[in-house]
Amino acid sequence: MKTDIKKGEDILVMDHVTKAFGGLLAVKDFSLELPKGAIQGLIGPNGAGKTTAFNLITGVIPATSGSIEFEGDRIDGLESYEVTRLGIARTFQNIRLFSNLSVLDNVRIAYHSHAGYGLGDSIFRTKRFEKKERELTDKALEFLSIFKLQDIADEVVKNLPYGQQRRVEIARALACDPRLLLLDEPAAGMNPREILELMDYIHFIKDRFDLTILLIEHQMRVVMGICEYLTVMDFGEVIARGTPKEIQSNQRVVEAYLGKGAGKIAAS
Repeated sequence: MKTDIKKGEDILVMDHVTKAFGGLLAVKDFSLELPKGAIQGLIGPNGAGKTTAFNLITGVIPATSGSIEFEGDRIDGLESYEVTRLGIARTFQNIRLFSNLSVLDNVRIAYHSHAGYGLGDSIFRTKRFEKKERELTDKALEFLSIFKLQDIADEVVKNLPYGQQRRVEIARALACDPRLLLLDEPAAGMNPREILELMDYIHFIKDRFDLTILLIEHQMRVVMGICEYLTVMDFGEVIARGTPKEIQSNQRVVEAYLGKGAGKIAAS
């Protein structure tokens, strides 16, 4: 039975989680507490283990040891589709959209787990199938209008600018109706204008959908601008935790990013 998580309580808890690939410890004794309603950042140099942590949360790979709880229930050991159904959605460092399909079809795909018809209905194109498909289309169009994407609903995704593709990917993730959203480097490849728009966009979706957000990001403008708390990884381990201001002046973090003798991490 699921636990009622109240505002401010931890929606996600990772307790001493380790992931070994042969003799390599990609994540070592990793712990994280994520309060409901927070925007928290997971940062660190390339290869620090951040995306591995996301893969552990979402069931892409199993943990070697430790536990992961979502809303009070153990989720380590579940398959990815089971984790998604429980209320966790994610985006990826490299955008994973169906590039030859339209914006509308990409979002409709996310709704199909709730289609409400069987294989036989789809094969024989029954009245039930047609009714449900119309409902899915209407729901997807309504959803796109929330994100001001309705005017490009019929555009093929691969023809869109990078920033719009990222918005479509986030919209598709939210169509799964999550309570926890994991964003893996959402600002990667964006220009300064797109980055500022993304920051506003993240605040908008958090408030509009009552989300908790955990993000991986290398753009310090994004990290320092929207995150309330940060966990810093290096070589698979947590090396620091704190507010953006505390992390910005943490010498161990600065050295991990820029090498010994480096100054403060730039916020721009």
